[in-house]
Amino acid sequence: MIYAGRMPVTVLLVDDEPLVRAGLRAVLEAQPDIQVVGEAADGAAVIPLVRRLRPDVVAMDVRMPLMDGIEATRAVLRTVDAPPKIIVVTTFEDDEFVYEALRAGADGFLLKRSRPAEIVHAVRLVADGESLLFPASVRRLAARFGERRTAGAALTGAGLTEREAEVLRLMARGLSNAEIAARLVVGTETVKSHVSAVLAKLGARDRTQAVIAAYESGFVAPG
Repeated sequence: MIYAGRMPVTVLLVDDEPLVRAGLRAVLEAQPDIQVVGEAADGAAVIPLVRRLRPDVVAMDVRMPLMDGIEATRAVLRTVDAPPKIIVVTTFEDDEFVYEALRAGADGFLLKRSRPAEIVHAVRLVADGESLLFPASVRRLAARFGERRTAGAALTGAGLTEREAEVLRLMARGLSNAEIAARLVVGTETVKSHVSAVLAKLGARDRTQAVIAAYESGFVAPG
């Protein structure tokens, strides 16, 4: 089905609980612009399904028995050309597994108790190239688990300009490109250029990776 002149967002569901998969499928397939193209009960099945189905988004449980969402995320990003966006789905937001999944390259996380509208919004958001960040949660995770990391070098030698550093701080607060543009009184295309420069200089795959590097390095205080 084509919705509003574009093809639907395709989603692969990965969770070892059949009821969770069924619930997510019911929520997502109620939308005319979202299509669930497949399901898996463990991370070990993700790569062949991603290669065959080419989903836009993978909704990935973070804890699974054979291969968890962290390893599955790493494997997809390492071995699949033009990999899909990945949302890790979790019961507890203050879980080290969630933080590790974000560090591995996931585009954000979603709680299993999220309302249907929040689930739909999350899928649309990451499909459009944004990161699903909850600044307060990321700050808490960085405070608890980031202190053991050594990301300081990523920012020390990055050579960010003053404006790029300002944009990174606003990204870490969870502001969108439009919100950053309004704050800095510049155009959104200018902000996009700054964000792209920040990602390139940090060697970050996306905004999530850049924000985590900012917290872990102490560039942005997690407290």
